[in-house]
Amino acid sequence: MPPPLIQLKDIALTFGGTPLLSGVELSVSTAERVCLIGRNGSGKSTLLKIAAGLVEPDSGSRFVQPGATIRYLPQEPDFGTHKTTLAYVEAGLNPGDDHYQARYLIEQLGLSGDEDPAHVSGGEARRAALARVLAPAPDILLLDEPTNHLDLTTIEWLEGELESRRCALVIISHDRRFLSNLSRSTAWLDRGQIKQIDRGFSAFEAWRDEVLAEEERDQHKLDRKIVNEEHWLRYGVSGRRKRNVKRLGNLHALRDQRRTYRGATGNASLAAAEADKSGKLVIEAKNIGKSFGDRKIVEGFSIRVQRGDRIGIVGPNGAGKTTLIDMLTGGSQPDSGTIRLGANIEMATLDQHRESLDPKSTLADALTGGGSDHVMIGGKPKHVVSYMKDFLFAQEQMRTPLEVLSGGERGRLMLARSLAKASNLLVLDEPTNDLDLETLDVLEEMLGDYEGTVILISHDRDFLDRVVTSVIAPEGDGNWIEYAGGYTDMLAQRGADLKREAVKAADEKREARVAAGSPQAGPKRRLNFNEKHALETLPKTMAKLQAEIAKQQRILDDTDLYKKNRKKFDSASDALTKAQKELQEAEDKWLELEVLREEIEQA
Repeated sequence: MPPPLIQLKDIALTFGGTPLLSGVELSVSTAERVCLIGRNGSGKSTLLKIAAGLVEPDSGSRFVQPGATIRYLPQEPDFGTHKTTLAYVEAGLNPGDDHYQARYLIEQLGLSGDEDPAHVSGGEARRAALARVLAPAPDILLLDEPTNHLDLTTIEWLEGELESRRCALVIISHDRRFLSNLSRSTAWLDRGQIKQIDRGFSAFEAWRDEVLAEEERDQHKLDRKIVNEEHWLRYGVSGRRKRNVKRLGNLHALRDQRRTYRGATGNASLAAAEADKSGKLVIEAKNIGKSFGDRKIVEGFSIRVQRGDRIGIVGPNGAGKTTLIDMLTGGSQPDSGTIRLGANIEMATLDQHRESLDPKSTLADALTGGGSDHVMIGGKPKHVVSYMKDFLFAQEQMRTPLEVLSGGERGRLMLARSLAKASNLLVLDEPTNDLDLETLDVLEEMLGDYEGTVILISHDRDFLDRVVTSVIAPEGDGNWIEYAGGYTDMLAQRGADLKREAVKAADEKREARVAAGSPQAGPKRRLNFNEKHALETLPKTMAKLQAEIAKQQRILDDTDLYKKNRKKFDSASDALTKAQKELQEAEDKWLELEVLREEIEQA
């Protein structure tokens, strides 16, 4: 096995009274792909910061191979004083790095590079942060929730980009499909310690269940052993008890072992407060359309939503998913067509934007609305502490300000607020953001048991496959089509992936600006940076290929080569064929770009 690029040994860290990390060890070698798994609050992000050298542990050691470069992707990037996203990305380059990579990755991720970091959306911030850590081509990438706020097409692009690189990866993510496709080994951070297997995430959950079942059996054996020893202590011969002081000491040790045992964290208890049944028909839309300026968001879309349907809406950021769901649920009116809502609809919504939460308010106030110790669940009061425990919050967190909650805790809070309202129609916008895998499992089960109707927007492919009965996807130019089944079924029926669009300001804020009367005229078509770079470098590439062809041709000019050295002849022939093919492709590409440049200049 190659020597480690980075190694953590006996790492310990305590916040408050309970150790967060205790004797943690993690080693990552060249090209190794590790997924770091654990419950929300288990210390995954803290451990990644220790690996990146940003947090100092209480004890333990950190070794980084001399000369190895590390890049760390935080959950919330700090843009500092940078004026543009491109400046932020370029600031992450090392001296001597190719600045072309910064521009190239910015464009690949759907940004222009001119965005003001102070006014970017969550998705734009995440894409800029990804460009910053990818551009230097580091030896080790430490990625904390890299898919958060990304649309499906960008997630799939990121998968391909990471798969093509030779760098080592340590990934924290809740996206099962992303982890399964990229990871080759799994590190499970559980109750302050790491257990590791040399298999990817696809093998993790079955292995985890085996480990927990074995642990439960061991605890049961320990309990039985303590009972037997206590029975001996009470009813054994008195003289024998005095002689077996060591056995009595062992009993005390067993009791201490049982007392200090940290059991696995339980699962959240998610349940939606359900209202009376709605009518059989929930929503009927006929030929609805919506445009912002000259841009068609929805055009001629029709659908009938029946009670009990589970519908997923997918598509690139900026495609109009939120606009479509707002129209279907009566939040906004279409420009054309009709929408009819069924009888007795009681709707509860989960908004992906958490900015509506007052960061200074407490957890209890966010759940109760303030001035009460009870939460109304479907019209019935429940004590806030009891309701908090259903969503894995401790009683001590009752007066905790929201600004100190982790991303996963804020996600559970938003779910708790939404599910408290009695409903027969759930509208969920990115419900999986920041939730750990165990809570995702419980959410999936809850949605499966929910008797009402569910409409959701999600970029989690595995979640869509497990939950929805149909998927609505954009086909371009405002056209949307409903496909039966989950996300994988949709891809099979379409025969292609969703079209990836490099959209500047790729969120619904741009739609809102246009709708408010400030439409932005589309810029004149220009060569992008990648095309300009190709125009400049292709002539040099073609010259090198021509030299290679001449070199191999000189070798083959020897008429006796085939007889003298068959291996050299075959090698030269293959090299000549390859160079000729690459030269043809380079010439075709250069000619295509030259024609495009001339057309643009004449326009």
